[in-house]
Amino acid sequence: MAASSRKRQPTMTDVAALANVSHQTVSRVLNDPATVRPETAARVQEAIAELGYRRNLSARLLASKRSSLIGVAIWGTSQYGPQQVLLALDAAARKAGYRLSVSTLHELTERDTHEAVDELLQLGVEAVVLIVPRESVLQLDDPGLPMLVVEGDLSRVPLTAGVDNVQGAQLATRHLLELGHRTVVQVAGPPGWAEATARVEGWRLELEAWGRPVPPLRWGGDWSAQSGYAAGASLARDPEVTAVFVANDQMAIGVIAALRAAGRRVPEDVSVVGFDDLPEAAYLDPPLTSVRQDFLELGRRAMALLERALAGEEQPTVDLVPTTLVVRASTAAPR
Repeated sequence: MAASSRKRQPTMTDVAALANVSHQTVSRVLNDPATVRPETAARVQEAIAELGYRRNLSARLLASKRSSLIGVAIWGTSQYGPQQVLLALDAAARKAGYRLSVSTLHELTERDTHEAVDELLQLGVEAVVLIVPRESVLQLDDPGLPMLVVEGDLSRVPLTAGVDNVQGAQLATRHLLELGHRTVVQVAGPPGWAEATARVEGWRLELEAWGRPVPPLRWGGDWSAQSGYAAGASLARDPEVTAVFVANDQMAIGVIAALRAAGRRVPEDVSVVGFDDLPEAAYLDPPLTSVRQDFLELGRRAMALLERALAGEEQPTVDLVPTTLVVRASTAAPR
């Protein structure tokens, strides 16, 4: 189709003419509708709908000299935790009038993290969010704008938001001890991951608070069900194990499958608690007791923190989001 034959996109001037208002009134309806009389705003909105007018975002950004973009560097969007953090942050950002620009890390390396952040800075983002759980990849230079770490190593940068993984691990361990188990073994996440480290810390703190023996960390995985199965096949051979705290639900699924394959019943012989409370957790066999993270609240707190930083507040902080334990049929008192 020739360019001259294409249908011209309606402009703000067209909307103003159809609604019989000024160009400035249309702008106010779009940007600050509370300043326009309701009947006038309704007339403008009807004209917008009739014409199919869409705002020119590029022109708006040039006029305001702001991008209204939040850059996000994220690893592992197929993983449940990072994916839920991203979705929650996107919802909170949109509500605050921002949009996300996402750069995905395919390798958890410092180089990939630097490249992702540089890519975001070139887009003119107003702030950068890192959803990168490895502790070793956060050696970054100051980008000259707010940089927030979410669900990673919260000790390395001034702006941080996260879930209280230590508290969540304590809840899981306490539940098993209260059921009457002498101690609790852990299938830990991979070394070097902030969440894995925090969940080990919470597990150990709770056992020590009860004066119970802290078993050595003999079993761990890479967050996958396959690695959980390998750990479960090994711990199933230890008849002293009656209670297991698994660092995430995917690994817990593998642990339960391996226990069953070895002839050990859950929860009659071994109780199992996971972490994350996957949507499928309630429908496993048996339904999985798990630690639930409030990702929506995390997204809200992260965005509120960014808004405070963008407004000029120096080193704003927010509390960690507490977790809750959802008790199901995978845990019971020891025989």
